Amino acid sequence: MSSAIPSVQQGRVRVLKQALGPSNQKLVGPVVYWMFRDQRLRDNWALIHAVDQANKSNVPVAIAFNLFDQFKGAKARQFGFMLRGLQNLYFDLQKCLNIPFFLFQGEAVDTIPNFLRECEASLLVTDFSPLREVRQWKEELCKRVSESVSIHEVDAHNIVPVWLASDKLEYGARTIRGKINKQLPEYLIDFPTINPPKKEWGSSSHSIDWGNLIADVLRKGAEVPELEWCEPGEQAAMEVLMGEKKGFLTTRLKNYSSDRNNPMKPKALSGLSPYLHFGQISAQRCALEARNVRKLYPQAVDVFLEELIVRRELADNFCFYQPHYDSVQGAWEWARKTLTDHASDKREHVYKREQLEKAQTVDPLWNASQLEMVHYGKMHGFMRMYWAKKILEWTSGPEEALATSIYLNDKYQIDGRDPNGYVGCMWSICGVHDQGWRERPVFGKIRYMNFAGCKRKFDVDGYIAYIKRVVSECKKRKAQSLLDHTKAKLLHS
Repeated sequence: MSSAIPSVQQGRVRVLKQALGPSNQKLVGPVVYWMFRDQRLRDNWALIHAVDQANKSNVPVAIAFNLFDQFKGAKARQFGFMLRGLQNLYFDLQKCLNIPFFLFQGEAVDTIPNFLRECEASLLVTDFSPLREVRQWKEELCKRVSESVSIHEVDAHNIVPVWLASDKLEYGARTIRGKINKQLPEYLIDFPTINPPKKEWGSSSHSIDWGNLIADVLRKGAEVPELEWCEPGEQAAMEVLMGEKKGFLTTRLKNYSSDRNNPMKPKALSGLSPYLHFGQISAQRCALEARNVRKLYPQAVDVFLEELIVRRELADNFCFYQPHYDSVQGAWEWARKTLTDHASDKREHVYKREQLEKAQTVDPLWNASQLEMVHYGKMHGFMRMYWAKKILEWTSGPEEALATSIYLNDKYQIDGRDPNGYVGCMWSICGVHDQGWRERPVFGKIRYMNFAGCKRKFDVDGYIAYIKRVVSECKKRKAQSLLDHTKAKLLHS
């Protein structure tokens, strides 16, 4: 990269609050990077921006992370994965960049301003997220921090920053695709190397008792236990993308376009969503590496890039520009009308949330998909559509269906509480980013899916049998770890 280009393109950074005084004056105090959505050291534009700003004024830089006791229904499964990834990041930071990492517990609107005051910071750099809670925290932070502090928000999650990809709510993939593709040459570029900051942080980083911290979240969220199949952290994420033995781009890519919608072929999927959700890998890195192998499998790479770039950024666009991104109010007018018209249609079966959660329905395919999510922590994308549409068919109305699908998704999916999840439920139940179809009972003009349609597409019985095996293996492992835990306790007592 030539030195004339700033490390981070201007368009990637939004100034949420400008400190008093000339905007070009040097920073007096340190730079703090409040990390939350993009939990990685490599390929992280927010961290690159923080170090760049600190070096320009010869001030030190630190990373702050705020751990919430509760975040939208997350349990041991999600918190465990996140904290183990952060623990790796903490040690990598000390080894490679010599940047201190501070971990706070409580409300970010209290802990972050307090820390900025204590270390007399001049600049806070934050990750971008379109979710309303995060945006409310930032509004509050702008009010609570001193006039001498600037706040910069960096979209390190999307390849084309959400506010540049489009300035309005897009109707669907076809309306945003051209806008994104036009800007890719400018934004889909390689990352500059990040070096340790010029000036060291004075006081040493406070030590973090990772063992106790992780044990605590595992105990509190024990109802939804951790997963064994996905190892957390940046290194593990790169292994899933580029590993010699099982890497997606190195060993599994060629069948992606033909097999990705077949629930009997889960290995055809990239397996990257947990890492993309927690920001342990950058979508931009995945796209750069995929482009490098496009000559080998052009069709597979093009389909992968459509999912990775256009569909992901469309989900962020929806949550950013539609305040009701998780409610029927957020649906297009045609969909709201058709859902209202059919809300009181007679339903063949009506289930309570507890029955759905325990997979106690008459449909063995639906039950299998629910159990896949509960025990394996990830439901196949094709099944997720069928699963949510059945919830619309089996609950008292669209509001309850949407609330139930979001509740279950956020509680059990390793990548829950994500724009992709909200948009997935909204697409299935409220026709978002879709079109009207032939009218029928309960669904109205919302796209319909049924058991017979699934049977035509894949081996339904094979999938049900496969999930039975997965669930029984998960239960066995869980029983074994409980046994080991009890033995260990007896030995130490």
